[in-house]
Amino acid sequence: MILIAHRGNINGPDPLNENKPETIINCINKGYSVEIDVRLINNELFLGHDNPDYKIEIEFLLKYKNYLWIHCKNLEALTYLTNLNLTTFSHDKDDYVLTSNGIIWTYPGKETNKKCICVMPEWKENWTTHIKNETYFGVCSDYVKLIKDL
Repeated sequence: MILIAHRGNINGPDPLNENKPETIINCINKGYSVEIDVRLINNELFLGHDNPDYKIEIEFLLKYKNYLWIHCKNLEALTYLTNLNLTTFSHDKDDYVLTSNGIIWTYPGKETNKKCICVMPEWKENWTTHIKNETYFGVCSDYVKLIKDL
């Protein structure tokens, strides 16, 4: 099962460090994949969940592409990045979306199977028991270190 650090979080939410390039690299160096939020604005790429907080170059995404799950936050980013052999997806509150690599990105709390990424399992009651007893392609969480240690 692949473990995906949500916005680079591994030990719980950390809004001050989410989506920072150095946070993402740190997660990758610890062996995790990372879900990141990307926008393309005026032909420039930015990381950030609610805002374009950190300008990056395409080389950053290409260098770490085997570890990144790229949540495209606008149509421009989705259009541009899907042509570059990166794992991309876009959604708002859809129950399920298909990522560019054919894996199902699942809205928190929705039914999953072995083809799915279980997103934010910590939003459910008794979530650690649920994680141990289910089969997923992967889990995206703010608590991937805890999940790894289960």
